[in-house]
Amino acid sequence: MLTRIDLRTPPGAGGDIAALLPRAGMDVSTAMEQVRPMVAAVRDRGATAVREATLRLDRVELASLRVPADALRYALDALDPAVRTALGVAIDRARLVHSAQRREQVTTSVTPGGTVTQCWRPVRRVGLYVPGGLAVYPSSVVMNVVPAQVAGVASIAVSSPPQRETGLPHPNILAACALLGVEEVYAVGGAQAVAMLAYGTEESPAVDLVTGPGNVWVTAAKRLVRGVVGIDAEAGPTEIAVLADETADPRHVAADLISQAEHDTLAASVLVTTSEQLLSTVEDELARQVAATKHSERITAALTGSQSAAVLVDDIEAALRVVDAYAAEHLEIQTRDARRVAERVRSAGAIFVGPWAPVSLGDYCAGSNHVLPTGGCARHSSGLSVQTFLRGVQIIEYDERALREAAAHVLALANAEDLPAHGQAVSARFPS
Repeated sequence: MLTRIDLRTPPGAGGDIAALLPRAGMDVSTAMEQVRPMVAAVRDRGATAVREATLRLDRVELASLRVPADALRYALDALDPAVRTALGVAIDRARLVHSAQRREQVTTSVTPGGTVTQCWRPVRRVGLYVPGGLAVYPSSVVMNVVPAQVAGVASIAVSSPPQRETGLPHPNILAACALLGVEEVYAVGGAQAVAMLAYGTEESPAVDLVTGPGNVWVTAAKRLVRGVVGIDAEAGPTEIAVLADETADPRHVAADLISQAEHDTLAASVLVTTSEQLLSTVEDELARQVAATKHSERITAALTGSQSAAVLVDDIEAALRVVDAYAAEHLEIQTRDARRVAERVRSAGAIFVGPWAPVSLGDYCAGSNHVLPTGGCARHSSGLSVQTFLRGVQIIEYDERALREAAAHVLALANAEDLPAHGQAVSARFPS
């Protein structure tokens, strides 16, 4: 089911490892040109353009963009008790983990009478996007809202696609918002939601930052509005890499590869292993387990797609080079001394260690955040966290003595850069 990529020596491959690895294709540039007119329409015509796009794309006619307060209360009251309990656990654990991410104000004494204080200020207002396509994600409400609340964001708006039957986001999403105390929710999805949040309309004030995963149209819209607002990342199709040796349980490995493939036909499932025997057994397990799953057609398409593969390597050293080059959104380590191996990984959105920490735990209630960098972006970017919603602000305080001591250095550098007025701004304070 999985395409095999043999990087052992022999036969060996050499060259750029990253170029040899599978990756889901996502043409954001083409999508940008397709959604650009819609984004411009929302910017220029506000709520009317949002309604038009929603009617055309979602087949829903919106009387109001904002979800009524009573719909939030009703969704929470009607929520399955087991789901409510599970969401409560997810919220509590996420709040515990994210509270530990708070930044402290630090003042550094640079010279007698001169200090620099590093402060952290929350973004004023954020727009959090929650997808609602092939599946609905109340867990993504938790992952977006909790770090924003912990950071101290005062104004939070959530937007999620309307269901055709009700004209509202899925009731589980509404219930999660209500459980978290979020009262401002919009029944808008796709690129029009991103444009609505970024530019604002007569029914929805503009935000300063847009976060949350979405499809290629959402990603394209986020790229278009970057600069008008901040964005967290350009999310692509979800991906899992499992680094496994001969000690791994093939049933676990197969189940975990399937769990991510369930998201979407473009989801990527990659096995990196030192054991050809393990790979053969995993392939047998995949065939057996996929046939028994609810979404077998979708999963089969993902596992047999060009974005998924099994990579054979000589040893753990080679495996680490591969997983660092791949920089997976989710990386599982199912090897001997798994924690030690995990500590050597440089590039991954989140690392799940050992046989009892599957990615699906992180999706829901490990306490970690599941909004993570995809498409190799873990080489340079991090997942959603409290820091996403904070801005660093420096406060500089120098007294007369401290400035006088630094004056000659400022003048020398100002003259070196041919910016004499910079130097004069200091000299003017010390007339001869």
